[in-house]
Amino acid sequence: MSTATSAAASVYTRVVSGAIFPLQERLKKHNSVAVRRQMEASQWWPAEAVAQHQTQRLKALLMHAQGHVPYYRDLFRGLGFDAAAVRSAADLQRLPFLTKEVIRSNAEGLKSEQARGLARFNTGGSSGAPLIFYIGRERVSHDVAAKWRATRWWGVDIGDVEAVVWGSPIELTGQDRVKQLRDALMRTELLPAFEMSDAKLDAFVQRLRERRPRMLFGYPSALSKIAQHAQRRGVALNDLGVKVAFVTSERLYDEQRKLIETVFACPVANGYGARDAGFIAHQCPQGGMHITAEDVLVEIVDDEGRVLPAGQAGEIVVTHLATRDFPFIRYRTGDRAVLDDAACACGRGLPMLREIQGRATDFVQAQDGTVMHGLALIYTLRDIAGISEFKIVQESLQLTRVQLVPGPGCDLPAARARIEREFQARLGPGVTVEVQVVDAIAAEPSGKYRYVVSKVVA
Repeated sequence: MSTATSAAASVYTRVVSGAIFPLQERLKKHNSVAVRRQMEASQWWPAEAVAQHQTQRLKALLMHAQGHVPYYRDLFRGLGFDAAAVRSAADLQRLPFLTKEVIRSNAEGLKSEQARGLARFNTGGSSGAPLIFYIGRERVSHDVAAKWRATRWWGVDIGDVEAVVWGSPIELTGQDRVKQLRDALMRTELLPAFEMSDAKLDAFVQRLRERRPRMLFGYPSALSKIAQHAQRRGVALNDLGVKVAFVTSERLYDEQRKLIETVFACPVANGYGARDAGFIAHQCPQGGMHITAEDVLVEIVDDEGRVLPAGQAGEIVVTHLATRDFPFIRYRTGDRAVLDDAACACGRGLPMLREIQGRATDFVQAQDGTVMHGLALIYTLRDIAGISEFKIVQESLQLTRVQLVPGPGCDLPAARARIEREFQARLGPGVTVEVQVVDAIAAEPSGKYRYVVSKVVA
């Protein structure tokens, strides 16, 4: 890109991020611009000031829930819980967890009596029945602001050319003229991740070369598939000028990070969040996985629901402080992680996650009750020459299926024997291991590609 072209692109980005996008947010009645500005100041506060601010917002959320949300009004009364007496985040431990089952059973009661303009959302049902819930403008504004702030950490902004490799039905069914115009103005283009055939991947690679995006955003599995395909085709993508690849919505594996960084010649910024739980954490250029603590309070709990200290792995429980319209208070995400009590070299006072281990269904259970991460099985498949793609599905404690896409040099009989032997060594000698040879691994309904799915660990 010439100097003149680069300067023009920079001016355009400033116009979009400074005028066009803020106008869009005002028309939507979102205050994301003001929230982002506040967040860009509060991220530099000392950790103690961040925690104090978090407690103030927590108390305000709980008092609103007590006064205006039928489900919580009844719950607090039954527990003898008074939101006005809250002094710290530890007071949350007097409250029960919010689970998907509770939301399904109390969707109307969880709506604030003051809520206006609620939008209906749902999560994909890849590991169970879909969850239907509601989000108000406050929550949307804060999530947009949190993502926007994290984007700017990496020297890119709204208005820079962006390629989004995604598979959410919400995005893919909204391709009307207004959205197409908006995406064109923002210079963002969606590459649907539902189908990853060779023909589709060829088209994606060609489009990336045409568009020369400044940033990528997508599932790590989808971006790594594109990178792997480009390598296989001998097409260079390291000269596009990509500054950063943002990945989210799946566990990021080390070999995926390395592949994406190598092929696109850019750093990978890991993000953690969910449509139900919000924008929870994002990696800064110095490597810290910072929690959006102004909006999100994270607890790590063990299998009995006891809160764990930093350094111990457990389930992530989220209280989203911008959810007065439909409160998410002590929401069990089903994801596992470790809190970090260290300070990041970047100087931000935001707390951090040290390790995001993945969803509960990314873990498998042996017949003797031992729960282990799916990596215990994945390592076997990665070590076998000639396997192009794979997926492990633990159907029950007695049956695990393995789908394989064999490539050049794959010795199938030897591969089958090794998989059965090593899987049984980890899961139990009585486990049936079925190896199925397939032409391609199908994506989940969301467009994600998951290495491991357990129907036992939930």
